[in-house]
Amino acid sequence: MQMTMRWYGSKHDTVTLEEIRQVPGVTGVITTLYDTKPGEMWSRERIHALEQEVEAAGLSVAGIESVNVSDEIKYAGPGRDILIDRYIETLANLGKEGIHLVCYNFMPIFDWTRTELARRRKDGSTVLAYTQEAVDALDPEKLFDAVSAGSNGTVMPGWEPDRLAHIRELFEAYKGIGEEQLFASLKYFLEKIMPVCNEYDIRMAIHPDDPAWSVFGLPRIVTCKKNILRIMRMVDDPHNGVTFCSGSLGTDPDNDLPDMIRSLKGRIHFAHVRNLHFHSRGNFEEAAHLSGDGSFDMYEIVKALYDTGFDGPIRPDHGRMIWGETGMPGYGLYDRALGCAYINGLWEAIGKCETRGIDEIPVWEPKFSD
Repeated sequence: MQMTMRWYGSKHDTVTLEEIRQVPGVTGVITTLYDTKPGEMWSRERIHALEQEVEAAGLSVAGIESVNVSDEIKYAGPGRDILIDRYIETLANLGKEGIHLVCYNFMPIFDWTRTELARRRKDGSTVLAYTQEAVDALDPEKLFDAVSAGSNGTVMPGWEPDRLAHIRELFEAYKGIGEEQLFASLKYFLEKIMPVCNEYDIRMAIHPDDPAWSVFGLPRIVTCKKNILRIMRMVDDPHNGVTFCSGSLGTDPDNDLPDMIRSLKGRIHFAHVRNLHFHSRGNFEEAAHLSGDGSFDMYEIVKALYDTGFDGPIRPDHGRMIWGETGMPGYGLYDRALGCAYINGLWEAIGKCETRGIDEIPVWEPKFSD
């Protein structure tokens, strides 16, 4: 595997490439042209300039997260073919520039949902958190205002003001769209892009829905083992794959994360590894990556990736804001750097246990309460 960190570009990220380069074991970044809009074609010139900037810092562009899919493609609007053609051209330009991994999502309107961006924990750190009761009581537009107010002056990915300024029109466009229509739109999209993916060896890695259930009545389909396997089978091409995000799929405690990893052997192209702490179903907060700080057995998650031969990029995903750091919530330097070190340590230990024939590892009992 390749250890990476997400980086939003020098104009948008409070963390620099030089700082990322100093995190032990990190050799690449997962990045994007953050100021592009869904449906906008990426030029080779801009992609090349981004690569040059990253490589000048001694790192590589390990993948793109994200080339955003327009909502019109998702709800099968009249302009979807034009938008898909632009997407195909972007993929071709990425391939010509030597980039072979694209993470994307197929969530209607919202890329992810949290009700708090700075919940204070007992250790004094702040984290992203979610409470279903708070979502149920909110108008979607009010949630957008809350995210904007808590973003520390940054633009949170998936909550860009220019896109969500039309939130009412978007909700109207999704009226009558259910899971089956969304599956059909995804199948249509994947079948259209697979030829260019095969030509340039571009691994498309769909990101799970976050949280893994319907929010505000919108359909969501990348939520569980059954649905993800269906997506893999309906367009059965090795370039049609998954971003395995433990923090997104893990929002549903019924999802057996190590089992899901093993069931998707060969189709996981990218991994986000992080921990959550549950207070109850539908009430959770993000935690330090350490197993003991949350509800997941991080050893078993990493071991499943190791055992299935995962060799793609991995990143620690969201971190706590610690040690007085300010920046984009979830995307500070310090705790994500600790996450990189922890995951690298697990990976090394698992490899050495295998080499030395050590089978017995103490079982971790997950937390599901305060």
